[in-house]
Amino acid sequence: MTAPAPLLLIDGHHLLYRAWFGFPTRIHSRDGERDLTGVFGFAALLRKAHREHCPDHETLVVFDAEDGSAARRTTDPTYKANRTDADHTPIHSLPPIRRLLDHAGIRWLEHPGAEGDDVLATLATQAADAHRPTVVMSGDKDLFQLLDTPGLRLLNTQLAADRRFLHAADVTARYSVTPAQWPDYRALTGDPADNIPGVPGIGPATARRLLADGRHLDALAHATLDGLARPLALLRTHWEAALRWRELIRLTRKLPLPNDLLTTTPTPVMSPAAALLEDLDLW
Repeated sequence: MTAPAPLLLIDGHHLLYRAWFGFPTRIHSRDGERDLTGVFGFAALLRKAHREHCPDHETLVVFDAEDGSAARRTTDPTYKANRTDADHTPIHSLPPIRRLLDHAGIRWLEHPGAEGDDVLATLATQAADAHRPTVVMSGDKDLFQLLDTPGLRLLNTQLAADRRFLHAADVTARYSVTPAQWPDYRALTGDPADNIPGVPGIGPATARRLLADGRHLDALAHATLDGLARPLALLRTHWEAALRWRELIRLTRKLPLPNDLLTTTPTPVMSPAAALLEDLDLW
């Protein structure tokens, strides 16, 4: 029996925003009326990553659902509230991107009511259960917690060539916590991107000391640690909030996803972005 191809999962919204705001030049239609940077950049960056790093992988692109944050907002109405006034212009590129992916034969998923990170986490967990090596392409640090998944690596093509693939040891070397401790660490230090403030007075260095020896927040409820009396007092003052923030950061790994998402065979490398836009009459 032939083993399934390794899996390449793409954080679609992260790649779209990177294409829109980070592509080296603006790409316009021939008449100059339409900005095509989102769709062109998305296709170009995806093709480059697939060709250079994972050419024998099956590729699946995952997008956030429009109502993806709703469930977490029922827990904390301030979750991602700072994004209300953000520039959401890139979202207008989603319809042509989906058309392009369909045309290129690349599967994509937007699961109703789910954030893309939870879909990625669920797919990665399913792949690990099937002993299928998996690469998740994203620069989102929330995904560091997935690095405790057997056979999984993160790919961030914005980094230098020798640092693009991230492993669990890389997180521990830089932050002195394990992937499993990542939600605890971010609950303490905060995550400005998701409007999670963290515990006032606790920064990265103190958080590392609190979580030393593999501790999680739960072990700190009644702990006595040398030299950490003040940080522990600060944490206990914000105890319920810290636990709530940790739950917001933790990814769901058991979403009820469709059973026919994957083929288990390698995805052919896409045509160049310019050719795909030509095929779809987007120029």
